Amino acid sequence: PEDRRNEGLLLNKNIIENISLPSIYFTSRMGFLNRKWEWNAADTFVSKLHIKTPSLKTIVENLSGGNQQKVVIAKWLALNTKILLLDEPTRGIDVNAKAEIYELMNEFTRQGGSIIMVSSELPEILGICDRILVMREGEISIELDRSEANEQIIINYASIN
Repeated sequence: PEDRRNEGLLLNKNIIENISLPSIYFTSRMGFLNRKWEWNAADTFVSKLHIKTPSLKTIVENLSGGNQQKVVIAKWLALNTKILLLDEPTRGIDVNAKAEIYELMNEFTRQGGSIIMVSSELPEILGICDRILVMREGEISIELDRSEANEQIIINYASIN
């Protein structure tokens, strides 16, 4: 979500609880949590996504913005989703964390996943997206392939003529 702190995380819970939350229905048995699965999933994605933390039991609020964003992504990857909807995925995070998020996105698509991304940052859109849908007043004004898109075209179609 665009506001990861209020809509994407349980800030007062630890990394394990945040990553496992969407998967609980599928991994619990007869109402009992599968703590081993939770621990293994969190450990796997903390390592895979290079989440910088002293412990899997670290409260998510104590992580940097970039690492919080990686926890949000990890919880959906742990669910084995094939489509990610990312709303402003790099807003408010530092340059290094942005690069890591972009690499995660590229790896996800290389493995057959699809991403629908909403972003107000034109360089991000032009650098990441294969197809770009430009919206104006709640409607699609043009669909562009990466090869035909540039900042000026996007601005023109996003602006009221």
